[in-house]
Amino acid sequence: MRQWTIDAFASAPFKGNPACVVEPFDRWPSDAWMQSLAAENNQAETAFLLKTADPARYGLRWFTPAREAPLCGHATLASAHALFAELGADVEVLAFDTLSGELRVRRDGERLEMDFPSDPPRRIDVPAGLSEALGAPVVEAWAGAYLVAVLEDEAAVRALKPDLAALNRLDGGATDGAGQVIAVALADAGRPYAVVSRFFAPAAGIPEDPTTGSAHCILMPLYGDKLGKQALEFHQAYPGRGGDLSCESRGARVILRGRGLTVVESRLRVEPAF
Repeated sequence: MRQWTIDAFASAPFKGNPACVVEPFDRWPSDAWMQSLAAENNQAETAFLLKTADPARYGLRWFTPAREAPLCGHATLASAHALFAELGADVEVLAFDTLSGELRVRRDGERLEMDFPSDPPRRIDVPAGLSEALGAPVVEAWAGAYLVAVLEDEAAVRALKPDLAALNRLDGGATDGAGQVIAVALADAGRPYAVVSRFFAPAAGIPEDPTTGSAHCILMPLYGDKLGKQALEFHQAYPGRGGDLSCESRGARVILRGRGLTVVESRLRVEPAF
């Protein structure tokens, strides 16, 4: 079976966030086999696709090196890119059946457009130990699927060198559990983006994720309200890579747009276990 490594939300190769996408299956392999392959790949996510009778619809599951993920934006974009660019899917819109419901992806010029559920966060008190774990003062804290730490400025976000073990113990009421924190701030004046962030997820086996689509299901409604905007440009400032997303609020949904680029095609030499 073929497998592709695809940079999602990338402006060029080796930017954005890499995900492995496995050629679609006729039936799901065992959870243990998928988890083992995800650990072997050691990327933030490995995406597994399931064929259906409809050429425009697939089952989709995402595994980090440590566990199955309930939602993953960059690996969804990578999956759609693999189907369109590598497997020649000749459809206008791809639909994916996932743990987070139906997700739809369409072409938008050189980019792909994803339709995801919005996750407006709630304001909370700054959890004890959060500033110390991040190594920077937290101005505000919010909770959605992940904990959101608002910092003073872009420089503070870029300079972070967090204590991951301490972050792993922090919950703050995030619905997807402890140990997953978005650090975010308004961008410096003159930047081509409005908001800059980083995402740390030691609980999911991801010390820092290069570009996180699901985080922007929280950040778009949060900063859309703060700035009075329906659409915003975001930059995730992973050191040495960085990823860019165009986001738009549409009621209960968030539209995420970005590019996918294939950087590796390989073949699996281990038979799937069913």
